[in-house]
Amino acid sequence: MTDTTKKTSEIPPEQLSLRSKFRFECHKGVKCFTDCCRGIDIMLTPYDIITMRKKLDLTSEEFLAVFTTPQILEKADIPVVTLKLLDDERKSCPFVEDKDGCAIYEDRPTTCRYYPLGVGSLSYSGEKGEKEEFFFTVKEDHCLGFDEKKDWSVAEWREDQGVDLRDEVNDGWMELIVRKKSLPPSMKLSKESKKMFFMVCYNIDKFKEFIFNSTFLERYDFPGEKIKEIKNDDIKLLQFGFEWLKAGFFQAGQEKFKVKEKN
Repeated sequence: MTDTTKKTSEIPPEQLSLRSKFRFECHKGVKCFTDCCRGIDIMLTPYDIITMRKKLDLTSEEFLAVFTTPQILEKADIPVVTLKLLDDERKSCPFVEDKDGCAIYEDRPTTCRYYPLGVGSLSYSGEKGEKEEFFFTVKEDHCLGFDEKKDWSVAEWREDQGVDLRDEVNDGWMELIVRKKSLPPSMKLSKESKKMFFMVCYNIDKFKEFIFNSTFLERYDFPGEKIKEIKNDDIKLLQFGFEWLKAGFFQAGQEKFKVKEKN
């Protein structure tokens, strides 16, 4: 999920484990403070959008219109959204302030939390709930944070930056992307399927409206507790949506969506 358009070293990154150590610290005293918030390419996760739009007191529709740019993810051929940058000389993040840094720091995107780490996948088994990841440092030419004296393990950094919960919530989304990438290029989603993927993953308000203001709940047999859960908790609704997409796109976990028997 970590991506950048800035110039980085040509040397292939070293693969790190959760126990691997690295030295890094970012604070206002570092000369390059906020430089990493310019000229960036940040893919927003579904969880990012939920937390950021709540922080800004916007509907998901409003947030998407003002702060994101829709894209199609290469190889997977599915819709994603990236953070829309300001149209200034430095192509700045709309939330960065020169003196104080990020204006929404407590709700900043997952990619920003990982930085200066990137994460890659060696294997993923959605059926078994198992994944094998590796990490690497993103060393941009401008960054002086690596010259600081603070040492971390990858696990310590993830915990400190609050990415564990975010990765757990976004696992279903990542599984959908990995599953789609594993299919032959000829197996494409229809235009309507892409619209559904976009709504479920990024426009949670519209998805909730779809669930509760259409015939959806008349067609499927869900216990009352499940209906109440997804109605009152956007995160539970989001994860429910991931499962629904997986069942519809890949015929996996269909037993969770039992069609009501006709009387």
